[in-house]
Amino acid sequence: MKPHRILLIIFILLGELTATGQTDRGSKMETYINSLMSKMTLEEKIGQLNLPSVGFDITGPILSKDVEQKISKGLVGGLFNTYTPDAIRKLQDKAIKETRLKIPLLFGYDVIHGHKTIFPIPLGMASTWDLPLIEQAARAAAAEASADGLNWVFSPMVDIARDPRWGRVSEGAGEDTWLGSQVAKAMVRGYQNQDLSNPSSVMACVKHFALYGAAEAGRDYNIVDMSERKMQEYYLPPYKAAIDAGAGSVMSSFNEINGVPAAANKWLLTDLLRKKWGFTGMVATDYTAIMELMNHGLGDESKVAELAIKAGDDMDMVSEFYLNQLKKLVETKSLDVSYINQACKRVLEAKYKLGLFDDPYRGVSNERAAKEIMSADKLALSKEAALKSMVLLKNDHHILPLQSTSKIAFIGPMVKDQRDLIGNWSGAGDWRKAISLWDALQRQYPGNNFAYAKGASITDDTILLNKLNRFGAEILPDAQSPARLIEEAVRTAGKADLIVAFLGESCTMTGEASSRSEISIPESQKALLKALKTTGKPIILLLMNGRPLTLGWEDETVDAIIETWFGGTRSGEAIADVIFGKYNPSGKLTMTFPRTVGQIPIYYNAKNTGRPFNENEKFTSKYLDISNTPLYPFGYGLSYTTFDYSPISLNKTTINASDKLEATITITNNGKIDGEETAQLYVRDMVGTVTRPVKELKGFKKVYLKAGESKRLTFTLTAEDLKFYDIRMKYTNEPGAFKLFIGTNSNDVKEAEFNLAL
Repeated sequence: MKPHRILLIIFILLGELTATGQTDRGSKMETYINSLMSKMTLEEKIGQLNLPSVGFDITGPILSKDVEQKISKGLVGGLFNTYTPDAIRKLQDKAIKETRLKIPLLFGYDVIHGHKTIFPIPLGMASTWDLPLIEQAARAAAAEASADGLNWVFSPMVDIARDPRWGRVSEGAGEDTWLGSQVAKAMVRGYQNQDLSNPSSVMACVKHFALYGAAEAGRDYNIVDMSERKMQEYYLPPYKAAIDAGAGSVMSSFNEINGVPAAANKWLLTDLLRKKWGFTGMVATDYTAIMELMNHGLGDESKVAELAIKAGDDMDMVSEFYLNQLKKLVETKSLDVSYINQACKRVLEAKYKLGLFDDPYRGVSNERAAKEIMSADKLALSKEAALKSMVLLKNDHHILPLQSTSKIAFIGPMVKDQRDLIGNWSGAGDWRKAISLWDALQRQYPGNNFAYAKGASITDDTILLNKLNRFGAEILPDAQSPARLIEEAVRTAGKADLIVAFLGESCTMTGEASSRSEISIPESQKALLKALKTTGKPIILLLMNGRPLTLGWEDETVDAIIETWFGGTRSGEAIADVIFGKYNPSGKLTMTFPRTVGQIPIYYNAKNTGRPFNENEKFTSKYLDISNTPLYPFGYGLSYTTFDYSPISLNKTTINASDKLEATITITNNGKIDGEETAQLYVRDMVGTVTRPVKELKGFKKVYLKAGESKRLTFTLTAEDLKFYDIRMKYTNEPGAFKLFIGTNSNDVKEAEFNLAL
């Protein structure tokens, strides 16, 4: 027998064994859960659907009460906001030792970009365009979180967002559907590691289902009104990608969708998620989302509990409406008990898959936590992620990288800041363990010629300051007046060769409930920057923020700009390495930076109108006072070197359903510094039964090139990559002409043409 046939037989047998193993495990789980449920009372089943909050922090306006007593009575299925081995063991003991059936608890937490070791915010992580790194960071977060007693994380957030006013853009991968889908899959793989029962794995919870990133006016919790075409084409695929990757749970979102709030939306949670997509895992609501159905106008406590359980919410986060209402609804015949049985079974199955019935504590110990948490390898990974997330937005006359022998004035409220480095939604992270830029500079360059001045507070707006501090910003008013701070900064800058200004947002200015109607640098800091400009010294602007900002004046005025995001525990060291050339920045934007808020929403994969933009003609789709183009487009990011792209070479100009189109390009590093480039592949369907975007991302490749080096890159496309929802809302492809683009960002591309023949 030929060797390739032997290999084929082996693969088939392995596949059959795997399928058999999965079937056996599924059968064992079914038998175990059915047996357990046969012993449960109705109250105990409802108790499994109750998800209260207890512990170290609160993410909403209500804190659960009498939780320990409810655990002892079997009226709690899981908890969140609690961690550490001692706290987890204490609460799990109550479930295992004091309840009748000894059903273990789930322990969930918002592990968004790391647990104790904090990585860049997800928008920054996406800017690395490094999927293996993103998966590795999620794996590290899972190892830490599980060692700290957690088995469930409320991540990844895969909401597509096109409005940077929305504070929660910081939690996602940006505006693109294809890239967002790849990031979603990578994070699920990292958290779950293909084996939920492994003590170092945690169950992912995909959020916020669905369309939360499209909230009107960029205002958190607001309504979403969207066509089915827009949902299917742009917003739903990342959720589906995460589920296809095996995500164990889903979180229903706060927003309504076309008149029906997500937590009460049967079409969303049952018809789409379960029947069409085949999801068999568990659905939990967001914080008090069932309670909030009353504010949406759907009825009283009893009615909204009925709507939510019938829609497909399995666990009720914090509101306890299930606990208080479901039994009465069954007794009055308003609710068939099958809904409760179904939801309870899904919760118990999640616990079974996590191995909690075999080991409720999953090997949690202080010894394991000490070994895993903030270990050297995780801290090194945090720094690597911070390095790769930074985006060089401007670098006139190659002013960067700097020389450490120069006299440099480091000015701004972020220079010595530790609190904001770890960003919003940093959960269990301790900002006191973050290394500020100033501390990193002192350690790396002792005896330097660096000077420091604060220059400004993050904001002088007392109303805003009070709002921020109420929710943990810890921004202390400076003893000096704003004018004196600026005077000191200008005086310090006058003695230097050049200025590094480190400005931006407080971590509480982005994230949940942190929408902004204006997304510029705060006025106090802008006044500082304008004063520094009067010195005539070159200015390098470092930005720390969680969203795209409007930087028109800054882009015209300063000499260089680096977007550092909220970079995490080791970001101070990473920033120092970038500005002094120890690392050549390679990040690329995954969300468009507008020139002004008046352009919002602005995104690269828009559609043409019947009168496309033309600056020289009056009756075309444009503004009178500003260009249509963004300040920085999707995919944009410079390097300390320059890369040249050759023309595109195609292996054929017509493909059919079974063909592969190969597009080859040569990239050359024309500079004197080694660097990494992310080449991006886009396509455009020129004619369709419905209108198509001007560009759609379909792939990318990262390549490291030494100075003067060239490499050939080949991208592969098939007819499957060209599918879309046609005029009948059928997911298909249509024959015709296409354009293919490869380039350094969505605007600067080479172009080729091909045809699809079916």
